[in-house]
Amino acid sequence: MYNNILVPVDNSQQSNYAVDASTSLAGKFNSKLTGIHVYAARLHDNRFKQMEGGLPEEYQNETVLKKQRAIHGSLITKGLQIISDSYLSAFEEKCLHGGIACHSKILEGKNFVEIVNEIKASRHDLVVMGATGLGVVNTTTTGSTCERVLRRARSDVLVMKNQPFPGNKILVAIDGSSQSFAGLKVALQIAKDFNSKIEAVSAFDPDFHRFAFSNISTVLSEKAKSIFKFEEQEKLHDEIIDKGLAKIYRGHLNTAKKIAEEMKVQLETTLLSGKAFDEILKQVSKSEGSLLVVGRFGAHKVDSLDIGSTAENLVRLSPCSVLIVNGQFLVPEENLFQNEIRMSWSIEAELMLERIPAMARVMAKNAIEKFAEEKGYREITPEVMSQAKKKFGM
Repeated sequence: MYNNILVPVDNSQQSNYAVDASTSLAGKFNSKLTGIHVYAARLHDNRFKQMEGGLPEEYQNETVLKKQRAIHGSLITKGLQIISDSYLSAFEEKCLHGGIACHSKILEGKNFVEIVNEIKASRHDLVVMGATGLGVVNTTTTGSTCERVLRRARSDVLVMKNQPFPGNKILVAIDGSSQSFAGLKVALQIAKDFNSKIEAVSAFDPDFHRFAFSNISTVLSEKAKSIFKFEEQEKLHDEIIDKGLAKIYRGHLNTAKKIAEEMKVQLETTLLSGKAFDEILKQVSKSEGSLLVVGRFGAHKVDSLDIGSTAENLVRLSPCSVLIVNGQFLVPEENLFQNEIRMSWSIEAELMLERIPAMARVMAKNAIEKFAEEKGYREITPEVMSQAKKKFGM
């Protein structure tokens, strides 16, 4: 599944978790594995120059300063190289002990810049890194290097927070997007190869639309409410949001189950209602998840962004390791779970639908089709539309 894995190392606790996870993955998938450490000698050079003004008077001569700069630069460079060698020697020892072929690289520069450049240059398809590094503080859940790499890398990124990998329980978030189904495929393969339990979760948020309608009601005049038919619209909207969204997202989970069956993996599914990232986090804790798999973007992708808001929040707040999947998987038509019976519309009914204001037309169509399905109708006619209008008080 993964051919070329990169693991940045700095001997921090979560970096060591990343080394363990990367060797496990490389062993399962026969992947090429590269360890990398980046040191910033130039940063120390700049700091030394900033401190020069405070040196004793005997060091203020330019000739003396030049000599001291050279000595300082040499010591820093050699020292950082020795440290880098030590980090990577520990990585190589771990690989050797596990029978994993690997090679190492030492780079000089800004850590996240060099890591991203290495990902691009060597076409790594997975980066495994600790959520935090040596500079971690108690209030930090993900370090700046991790977040910057995550935003810029276009490979999959596994952010390690706990051991072992992948642990006993994998959770994967599904929202019907091609990237969430790509995440599902990856999660299922990992669960299959590591013999882990797996649960797919899908969260829909009906409250946003309810809050929006409540907010609108505070600014509409009575005349505007009458023209807009606010109460009827709100009733219709609630009918669709509360029941329609649940049906759609349950359909995503049923599609996930079909994909899992094809891969011969037993998949548990859970439908959640509320703010997506918040409900998923609650479920991770409830299910004692050890790995969370999420698509980089979801169904509401904005091209100008580098990561979706739900994925970003989950990486930062999840108590367990998070795998961000960057690929896409377009579900074949035959695997799509059909949530609803397809309805046909008579020409007369379609003409009546066109007379409904555009802003309410989609809601009205969905409500009418739902009504027809409940009544056992297979075609929408003017008579069916009249019955639906009576039910919804329109």
